[in-house]
Amino acid sequence: MKKLLMISMIAILAAALAACGSKADTAAPKEEAAKTTTTEAASEPAASKTEGETRVIKYLGQEYTVPAKVERIAITGTVESMEDALVLNVEPIGAMTSGGKFAEMFKPITSKSESTGEKIQLNFESILKMKPDVILSSTKFKPEVGEKLSKIAPTFPVSHLSENWDANLRLLAELTGKQDQAEQILKQYQDELEVTKGKIQATLKDKKVIAVRVRAGSLMLYSDKVFFNPLLYTDLGFTAPEEVKAAKGQETLSLEKLSEMNPDYIILQYSESENKATPTVMKDIEGNPIWKNLKAVKDNQVFVNLIDPDAQGGTAWSKINFLKALAEKLN
Repeated sequence: MKKLLMISMIAILAAALAACGSKADTAAPKEEAAKTTTTEAASEPAASKTEGETRVIKYLGQEYTVPAKVERIAITGTVESMEDALVLNVEPIGAMTSGGKFAEMFKPITSKSESTGEKIQLNFESILKMKPDVILSSTKFKPEVGEKLSKIAPTFPVSHLSENWDANLRLLAELTGKQDQAEQILKQYQDELEVTKGKIQATLKDKKVIAVRVRAGSLMLYSDKVFFNPLLYTDLGFTAPEEVKAAKGQETLSLEKLSEMNPDYIILQYSESENKATPTVMKDIEGNPIWKNLKAVKDNQVFVNLIDPDAQGGTAWSKINFLKALAEKLN
């Protein structure tokens, strides 16, 4: 009886050990599977690792939180940012059109861009579909427009004032990692400014110089904070006429008022895209007796489209190209 009991206990113990071994064998593949999944996740593209990571960028006294890596930039309403993209060779995923197409001067950076709408008529649906990392808009927009854009992606209201041209350039450079290139461009401008001053200051000393643009069939005069005016009256040091000092942004300038100013030099920008409803406006202006009697006209000192007529005038691209063109005209 004792032998039989002993044999039974041995059999039960053997069965238990066999069962434990069986469980250990079935758990091992699961553990290996878990290790393999972790390894595969770790080998995914870096973009997935940085998902959710952000950084803070300061611009004109405000802080903005953006993705750690900005690759998809949509530009709407700000020609200033378009010109900065041109000079930094940044290709936005979205850019604004004029008359349904991209301006000729921006073709080098818009071959792959989609339209974000017209300059003053945004296409929110289109911008939303682009899934931008950031949006560059304009301080000309009403606050509610900026709020709506901010729901799509972090949005910078880029200054339209020429005095902020360097901050605008540095903003795009920081977003795209092109800070060194931006600083080289800023230095290039300062170097060329000194050279140009030396070439033209004697010619334009004590002369009255104004810059105007033809828009929607009318002559436009600008304040000393926008267009080419900061370059003329601050950078080059010419005296701003009282009419320019008194101007609030963009104002219509009659030929009669222009005759009262009677400048020595007129810098005039004219774009067909901005005067589609008045295609003969330049002929009308140039054929007007008041225009013909202006001192600048009589002395052949009216410079039409020194640079691309769609240029804003107060950006790195505009400033550098304007300096070169003005120096060539006056020498």
